[in-house]
Amino acid sequence: MHAPLMSDSFIESLSASAIDLADAVTLPPECYTGTDFYEFEKEALYFNEWQCVGRESWIGEPGEFFTTRTVNEPIIVARNLAGEINAMSAVCQHRAMLVAEGAGKARGFLCPYHHWSYSLDGALVAAPAMNKTCNFDRKENGLPRFAVEIWNGFIFVNFDLNAAPLGPRLAKVADAISGYDLASAEGPRPDPAAKLPWNWKVMFENNNDGYHASRLHAGPLHDFVPSGRAEFPHSEPEDAGFLRFNGTLHPDASFNATQRAVLPVFPGLTDEGRSRMTFANVPPSLSLVMMSDMVIYLILRPDGPESHELETGFLFAPGAMAEPNFDNLLDMNLSASGKIIAQDMHVDGLVQEGLRSRFAPRGRYSWQEGAQGQFNKWLVHRYRNAHKRLAGAGTID
Repeated sequence: MHAPLMSDSFIESLSASAIDLADAVTLPPECYTGTDFYEFEKEALYFNEWQCVGRESWIGEPGEFFTTRTVNEPIIVARNLAGEINAMSAVCQHRAMLVAEGAGKARGFLCPYHHWSYSLDGALVAAPAMNKTCNFDRKENGLPRFAVEIWNGFIFVNFDLNAAPLGPRLAKVADAISGYDLASAEGPRPDPAAKLPWNWKVMFENNNDGYHASRLHAGPLHDFVPSGRAEFPHSEPEDAGFLRFNGTLHPDASFNATQRAVLPVFPGLTDEGRSRMTFANVPPSLSLVMMSDMVIYLILRPDGPESHELETGFLFAPGAMAEPNFDNLLDMNLSASGKIIAQDMHVDGLVQEGLRSRFAPRGRYSWQEGAQGQFNKWLVHRYRNAHKRLAGAGTID
């Protein structure tokens, strides 16, 4: 399916969301509900941008692999026998059967349908009874491969093998969160992804909206991180990520009934880092909520214009999980954060319902929504570029 060509006037209307926050308005509701816009967005973002698919530690040994998907594209991520990480389509190049499901350890991938077999690099190793097929070249029928980059222990893939590297465009974000040393952080594999009935941007925006925090979450589990202490470091639309800092009323604040870190603090944090919560974002797929003793990471994977899958993971300082009372202390954090997340989930569903309304606005922003302004600029820059690219190619549905 070709990406639809959005109208020039619609693309131009997006400019009003990517100006100074004091004058900006929200994106059109169609950006959250429209089927044609979703198909356009796949071309604008998902087929050309780096996307987080998981943690390097999930495939720590040669032969280990896991499967995932984004915008309904099945993906295999595997560590080959030489220790290198590869990412490829999970779609057999014979009849489109998936060659792998779930996660595990293997020496290669065997399509269960007709037994075409592939290496951990995606190369076609064997194709039974194809000897009478004219002009069949095994080398040309491997699994489509994707570009791979590791950033702070997270695995990113890009469908474009010639994509510019991710790391240089995340230099400011990486510097701001360096005290967490996320490449060395520890955490279990997340539970299976949750299916959520709202657009991925609703989720991404909520996670970065400091404006609602002191209102929706008012009470002892959140009052130590007031909205009025939000800061938004500058970012450029061309950057691969952006930040939000939120000062806390005391150092080492954390989401639990004590309001303070109960797990070991990340040892590399400065006094400044321990006196705020940091929200680091690498759209369209990764959002980090960072406190002194725990990092929550969200991996977002759209599967339709009004739905997405969400993996929620946790990272801790090296050695924290070996502490004798770790499980009980973690339960304190998860109990509090779970109540806050439930509030967010409730409003996200209602926002999506409101966005379908004929009365859905292009609303104005508070200064406490600075991260939304950065997100809009990131998005609109890529929407414009995709529109020019598709218009130049004459691509229309």
